[in-house]
Amino acid sequence: MGRESNSITLNLESLRALGSWAADCAERALSVYETHADSDSRPRAAIEGIRGFARGGKRTAQLRSLAWEANAAAREIGDPAAAAAARAASLAAAIAYTHPLATVHQTKHIVGPAAYAALAIELGRAGDPSIGDGEVRWAIEHATSEVREVLQQMPARQAGNSRLDTILYQLDAGIRSRTLPQDSRLRPV
Repeated sequence: MGRESNSITLNLESLRALGSWAADCAERALSVYETHADSDSRPRAAIEGIRGFARGGKRTAQLRSLAWEANAAAREIGDPAAAAAARAASLAAAIAYTHPLATVHQTKHIVGPAAYAALAIELGRAGDPSIGDGEVRWAIEHATSEVREVLQQMPARQAGNSRLDTILYQLDAGIRSRTLPQDSRLRPV
């Protein structure tokens, strides 16, 4: 029996590889969140949770709860940079629950932790796009072959109008080709 055209190969080892990379990306932005809410450990706990899963831990309801709690922290913080950092942590923890469906939505789940981390760091440094572009480069350079293999089974993202859409597109295209797209038309004016 062949697999359906809209499904991909996605096993626990693939999810662990994605989770490890996502945690590395999200952790780079964690200080942006903690600068605004140092006593709120929900994003840090989400990153620690996905790291445990990536090292061979079980995919439990606790990990899903950690993702939801970091997402709640993003909604509550009131600062765009800190909210993006908490979203990066939330999406990193949620990567363990990525569906094996070949959809653009699932593509966003895979590159989302890196995209929100890049946006958080960019916004935390006066919205300088070169800072976000540097984080995109870092994420592309640190994406493992497993991350690229999973992403290549997904539909490619299209460039959008917002800065987040641009970052998502740059990450997706860059990981697939291992280079940062240089098309200046991709950056919103």
